[in-house]
Amino acid sequence: MKDLRGNTVSGADTASLSLFEQAQAELQCYVGDPVATIDRAIAAAPRFTMAHLFKAYVFLAGTEAAGLPTARDCRAAAVALPTNARERQHIAAVDALIAGEYDQASERLEDILLDHPRDALALQIGHVFDYFRGDARTLRDRVARVLPEWSSEVPGYHAVLGMQAFGLEECGEYGRAEEAGRKAVELNPTDAWAHHAVAHVLEMQGRIGEGLAWMGSRQEYWAPRNFFAVHNWWHWALFHLDRDEHTHVLDLYDGPIREATSKVVLDMIDASALLWRLHLRGIDVGARWTEIAESWAPLAQDGFYAFNDCHAMMAFVGAGRWDLADAALVAMAKSVEQPGSNAAMSETVGLPVARALHAFGRGKYGTVIELLRPVRTIANRFGGSHAQRDLLDLTLIEAACRDNQVSLVRALARERLAARPASPLNQRYLKAAQPSRAAA
Repeated sequence: MKDLRGNTVSGADTASLSLFEQAQAELQCYVGDPVATIDRAIAAAPRFTMAHLFKAYVFLAGTEAAGLPTARDCRAAAVALPTNARERQHIAAVDALIAGEYDQASERLEDILLDHPRDALALQIGHVFDYFRGDARTLRDRVARVLPEWSSEVPGYHAVLGMQAFGLEECGEYGRAEEAGRKAVELNPTDAWAHHAVAHVLEMQGRIGEGLAWMGSRQEYWAPRNFFAVHNWWHWALFHLDRDEHTHVLDLYDGPIREATSKVVLDMIDASALLWRLHLRGIDVGARWTEIAESWAPLAQDGFYAFNDCHAMMAFVGAGRWDLADAALVAMAKSVEQPGSNAAMSETVGLPVARALHAFGRGKYGTVIELLRPVRTIANRFGGSHAQRDLLDLTLIEAACRDNQVSLVRALARERLAARPASPLNQRYLKAAQPSRAAA
């Protein structure tokens, strides 16, 4: 049998293949429950190889060590079944991800797309791990290489445009990114990834009013029953934060961002990042730190993915949980000696950032500056987006301000104002650096 994009699949029947397509559509829009749907496909056709591999990918994409046992079980089920050449390439990609070899997995997924450019799963998982690796060029070009093989007549085309939009945005091609993202949500209004790509464009360009309007006008599409909703609520909060509307930010935090006290790592990252931004501005967030630190506590010694570890560190420092903060530093240091891509991520970026966050909490602002200045231009190497990694620049400029390094504050403020001239925060930093002229 063949899927809706012409790829041959092993072990499927009509009912299970229909469920596979449903699960894939759910994953593309981050709606429903693709795991439950793919489990139904497996129940209908236990020998459906790609259904087992789909489930493995979903658990690997969570960037949590807890997902590895299920991914391994799914992989074991797949290798025991008949496979075609494409499916064996998928097994190789899953093997690389299980081993933590993200760069190798990226290549394996690209190998699939060379001969099967309409393999929607290979494209989406490749795109997700390009983001986790902070590889902006591949975020853009992986899609560019296959886009001519897609059209509005091919199921899932909206998702390809949404991925194109995000890749273009991360490469600074904002006009093309916005165009692709808006076209994607016209084709499928519930495409939360495409919606978020447009939000990134508006945030990066400092178009705050348009950003708030974009989020609000489309809330009915991206907010309900969507497991990417927390991240989109986080983007909404960033627009309010850029206007110094701290009450709105805290309302969003206490409401849709954190009211469910989710233990999903991707949700906890957004919570930590938002509280840290408020913390840098001197806003008292109270017991919120305690809750998010306790949610991170079971992962303090994971050292699994440096980007996650640094966001856990924010929570531990904010809550004053120095026991957990110190344990996380030890785990990250050990992870440098382990196989896999995370070793380099931790060594080059993760550990310096985590140590800088730790030092900030201790009031050692000179140390923060020494640690962050060398990594700020290579921070993409531990993953995330420009909007997420901006937190490092915000921490750096606030440390410089508190350490009275006026020249550095002035330079960083000018840099930020070049991108967001209307930002009240950036204007305040520049004003704080102005007295040095009179003194000179």
